[in-house]
Amino acid sequence: MKKTLVLLCWLLLLGTKMSVAQDINLQNYYLQIDEAINHSPEYVAKHEIKIGLQRQALKRETTPSGKFQCNFRLYELYKPFVSDSAIYFLDQCIALAKQMNDPSSLVRCTSLLAIRSANIGMYDEALCMLDSINTEGADTLALGTYYEAYNNVYSELSYYTRLDNMRKIYLDKAHYYEQLMMKHLAPTSEACFLRRELSAQGEGRFDESMRINNDWLATVEPGSHPYALVALYRYIEFKLQGDNKEMMHWLVESVLTDIKNATMDQGSMWELANELMIQGDIERASRYISFTSDCANRYGSRQRNWQIAPLLTAISKNYKTNSERVTTQLRITIALISVLALLLLGALLFLHRRHKQLTAARNELHATNSQLATLNEELKTANEQLSEKNVQFSELNAQLSESNRVKEEYIGRFMSLCSQYIDKLDAYRRMVNKKMRNKELDELFRITKSTELKETELEELYENFDSVFLHLFPHFVEDFNALLQPEAQVHPKEENRLTTELRIFALIRLGIEDSSKIAEFLHYSVNTIYNYRARIKNGAIASREQFEQNVKKLGQIQ
Repeated sequence: MKKTLVLLCWLLLLGTKMSVAQDINLQNYYLQIDEAINHSPEYVAKHEIKIGLQRQALKRETTPSGKFQCNFRLYELYKPFVSDSAIYFLDQCIALAKQMNDPSSLVRCTSLLAIRSANIGMYDEALCMLDSINTEGADTLALGTYYEAYNNVYSELSYYTRLDNMRKIYLDKAHYYEQLMMKHLAPTSEACFLRRELSAQGEGRFDESMRINNDWLATVEPGSHPYALVALYRYIEFKLQGDNKEMMHWLVESVLTDIKNATMDQGSMWELANELMIQGDIERASRYISFTSDCANRYGSRQRNWQIAPLLTAISKNYKTNSERVTTQLRITIALISVLALLLLGALLFLHRRHKQLTAARNELHATNSQLATLNEELKTANEQLSEKNVQFSELNAQLSESNRVKEEYIGRFMSLCSQYIDKLDAYRRMVNKKMRNKELDELFRITKSTELKETELEELYENFDSVFLHLFPHFVEDFNALLQPEAQVHPKEENRLTTELRIFALIRLGIEDSSKIAEFLHYSVNTIYNYRARIKNGAIASREQFEQNVKKLGQIQ
């Protein structure tokens, strides 16, 4: 027994130390980021010096090929720094490629210009550029960049469009050009690594996506701009695995690398601000989102500003709410202290005057108060016990009432369905009997071979399930979406019907949590059900682990 107690104490102490160590690591991360932000002007100045040296080299060049190389290096320096300048130097490269009659350079630079245009939200312009390109005579690298540009534009369009039919068209085109891009670009190129990793993530093959990220990480130099991009996607990998420690480590790596490389088009700092807001660190999230907003304005990307604006608004609103709450609490505290101080002063004066006369009465009152305090404590304990029992009885009654309501509704519908299925089986028997009597065996074989009857009955079963469930829980869809972030919410296309995701969590609401049972009812694989559940939980507003418990409480009788 003593050994067991010692072991439990040791485990508790170890858990406390690990929690404290994790908090210390996070604070160290934040201190590094704050220091990097303070030195940001120095990093920007160093980057501008590199640009200045390259501009001087451009002035010294006299040949078109030399000018082309200098302009292209300036484009690469400006690409993460100032969007308009990057576009300008790509225009210069395009003009020089035409002058040199170099089709490969012309195709590649025009395609890169289309990518830049799409990245700042200029989709029509990007497509016009790509449609105007003549790929005759272009080499493999230029063609790969050309297909990458098309894939980039259509991927962006599919992500931001609100029309479902257009999203499918854009995704099909993006997939088509992605296949062409993968055939022409080197497998170790940034674009190929990125597409392969995203594809594996999208299909739920997380072990493979992590392996791709490991291979990609081995090809980049630590501290470089490509390293920041790999680190950002590595953060996503660990986030999908639920590894918070490694997730934050790689997100901070990406943030620090972006700041030290004077990168103005920052995705990682935006992600970090969002994580901090979710964790409740509003003040730090506000500082970081303001910094990345300033960088985005300097970079000149409408797209990044669109992404930052909702988060900036949410953080500002939360910051204002917290500030107002603290101010209100401070005012109430000051008022209470003032009142208490006045009361204390009055009491001291009164006691000073009446000390001699009230000594005996005070002693007697003290004894009485002690007795009353004891009685009050006993009464309080009894009331608390009674209150706990009332709450338990109330919860139990509510659960029983809800259980009876669900059982009555489903038993009634089950009896009705059984009767309908008996009638359908009898009709099917008569039809088979008739076909056999008329020797229409080919027709009978065709009918029994088809899965149409199964699909029709399944659809009717799901329709009945949806109808009964929404009758029992009419506000389930609204309450369910209230637990999710806006971009992760699920809206049925038809009234009084549920989507596959909603049916999964409807079954969970009814107490069926086993993925294999859910898969059996919905006729999906267990992996598919697991992926649906994981994807929905990733969009939860509150704790991902608490999401399904919250779903079970939806529509409870109060």
